[in-house]
Amino acid sequence: MNTNFTPSIGKDVIESLTIGMYEDSRFIYREYIQNSADQIDKAIKEGLIQSSEGEIHINIDYDTRSISIEDNATGIISTEVQPILQNIAQSTKKRGVDKGFRGIGRLGGIAYCDELIFETSFKGENKKSILTWNALELKNIINNRNIKEDAISVIREVTTFSIEKEDSDEHYFKVILKNVTNDDLLEKDSIKKYLSMVAPVPFATKFIYKSKIYKELKDVGISLDEYKIYLNSGQDCEQIFKGYSTYIYKGDENNSRKEDEVIDIEIFKEYSSDGKLLFWGWHSISEKNQSLNQINFMRGFRLRKSNIQIGDEYTLLKLQRDRRFHFYFFGEIYGIHADLIPNSRRDYFTENKIFFEFEQKLKSFFHTKVYKLCYVASELNSSLKRIESLKIFEGEYLQKQTDGFTDRKEHEEFVEQLRVKQEEAEKAKIKIEKIQKEADEKSVIPIQRILTRVIQPETTSISTTLTISEGKQDKTKFRTDKLSRLSNKERKFVGKIFTIIRDVLDNGSAEDLICKIEEEIK
Repeated sequence: MNTNFTPSIGKDVIESLTIGMYEDSRFIYREYIQNSADQIDKAIKEGLIQSSEGEIHINIDYDTRSISIEDNATGIISTEVQPILQNIAQSTKKRGVDKGFRGIGRLGGIAYCDELIFETSFKGENKKSILTWNALELKNIINNRNIKEDAISVIREVTTFSIEKEDSDEHYFKVILKNVTNDDLLEKDSIKKYLSMVAPVPFATKFIYKSKIYKELKDVGISLDEYKIYLNSGQDCEQIFKGYSTYIYKGDENNSRKEDEVIDIEIFKEYSSDGKLLFWGWHSISEKNQSLNQINFMRGFRLRKSNIQIGDEYTLLKLQRDRRFHFYFFGEIYGIHADLIPNSRRDYFTENKIFFEFEQKLKSFFHTKVYKLCYVASELNSSLKRIESLKIFEGEYLQKQTDGFTDRKEHEEFVEQLRVKQEEAEKAKIKIEKIQKEADEKSVIPIQRILTRVIQPETTSISTTLTISEGKQDKTKFRTDKLSRLSNKERKFVGKIFTIIRDVLDNGSAEDLICKIEEEIK
């Protein structure tokens, strides 16, 4: 064995760990917020700031194509700036304790700007340390396949370090992206929505079920990591809150309207084989319990660790028994167990014994309780629609009895439809009663809540005053009966014309034409 051989790490490893690491450019906000959150925790622990004083400020300037993310946490001692910010994958953070621990996320911004700048000051030092990565030059070097360079040489070539004066009481860490090359990162409204689902921020006051969530978390001894995160400055400054709403909408961004309402939330949790809390979560219960339109950007079960989203709304889709049901809800599942560790891309957990147990138990929850809730709610909605359909048709039938039928064939069709709809409504009523009984016997709380909200005496009542026997032909009234100016022979002839019109044209066109003829010959 040649012990004198010295391994070399090529420049492409930098691309793999920065430029080629993530699919969604917006991840850089998550990574920098994650780092700031860890430092705020440290600053609070060390007594540098109070728990209520930690803040993260994000500024997006489309005109100058620049982005900055700044916190008021510990900052970095000047002598440690280069070892920490020039090294790759050598984090000083603790796995399983800190939110970030691999030391690669902070360089993610390199992929989307020409210059990545880190500015930091440590309390007690009258200096500001500035480390700059020339991202444009780095990308040129990596793309130049004619020259083979090792990673260390490249890093030295594209980074510069400098010191400037600063107030000794200042303590902060600031990331600046100059000449941002990706427009998605500069879309303020889009980024606000993204942060409201991904970042570790509090629930908004308008989400009325937040008190229930906080109470349940307190009962199981969980404290959510929440931070004050602000988007932009001055008059445009606004604090970011989680994007959950009590209302469900349909339509699109330009034309949205309320479609449904969240009537409650369901809390659930599971423990691992070692007796520790594995995961904890909640999901919405809506009146209609149906698939949510994409305008409801908070839809789906969201996976979180340390209150930061893992992956996106599709991450847990594969665990559902029926994938459609994944978007019947919005809610969160918090990975609690210390051995549930986010992978390097932070789009799922790394595989280990606890991870496989997590998947198995969450899959079981989806396949039983979530599936049953959706299936039963679907049956309930279908049953209510059948009863409502009968009531609407009865109104049409009564109107036809008043106005008259076009011909005997139309009358027979109406009578048959009335019979079918009455039978369907009776079966639907029995089905609803069965659902009510099972929900009460098995104490299925979500179903009981939906039933309480949507089942009223008037919604399930079926009229017994209108029967098929009323449709005897000798009592049937026809539209031609109103044409009193015509003889019986003429009325029969017009009736045949009405029949032909109804057979040839669609219902709407036929009705318009028949009405026009009636007006002309009355």
